[in-house]
Amino acid sequence: MMTERISSRKNPLLQQVKKLLSSKKEREAAGLFVADGTKLLAEAVKYYPGLDTVILSDGVEAQIPEHVRLVRVPEDVMASISPMETPQGALFLCRLPEKTEFRPKPGMLLLDGIQDPGNIGTILRTADALEVPVVLLEGCADPYSHKVVRASMGAVFRTPVLQTTWEKARAACAEAGIPVGVTALSDRAKDLRRADLSKMAVVIGSEGRGVRKEILDAADAELIIPMNPRCESLNAAVAASIVMWEMTEL
Repeated sequence: MMTERISSRKNPLLQQVKKLLSSKKEREAAGLFVADGTKLLAEAVKYYPGLDTVILSDGVEAQIPEHVRLVRVPEDVMASISPMETPQGALFLCRLPEKTEFRPKPGMLLLDGIQDPGNIGTILRTADALEVPVVLLEGCADPYSHKVVRASMGAVFRTPVLQTTWEKARAACAEAGIPVGVTALSDRAKDLRRADLSKMAVVIGSEGRGVRKEILDAADAELIIPMNPRCESLNAAVAASIVMWEMTEL
């Protein structure tokens, strides 16, 4: 395998990496996203066909497929482009996957406006472990930002991330005869342990405002996770994990 050597921080590839790390618009325009770390790189090599370019610090070794571009840089250059305070010495570029048509499935999770990258990544990681389909609706964090990819522990390489709008999701679920449930703190909400979540599409709302009113109004059922009365709510990723576990248990 041919290895390129880059020592200038002004190199076009390194400048592109910085732009891809900071901007969803740049990622979509280039059709690329960036991830960091040797462990995630190993996951991408094993599972993701869209691995495009690997940048390694001097002294860092990794198994890279022959068709993938490999670039070596000094440690100080890696430190200048890495988003991590303590770089592991590996950054890599992947091609964004082709967008696929949304097809609803029973036992599916819909995320509404969840903006925290850590929450999105944790949900995707749990969904990958439990084999629960997850769909991102409007307002969610970009699943291909480096923070989400890192929090997902490589789940984005193993399981395609689906995205659609609420209008399309509602219409598709109605046509397929899949009832939509929403997690909500209301007197009408039903204990989710008494609902067959494996046959539903369940919406988890954003960290601050919960599920949007238009989704609440259109939902077939409101669901609540029973908890100690003195506790007001749960973290979005924790709530999603409980819902997904109930989906797989039924």
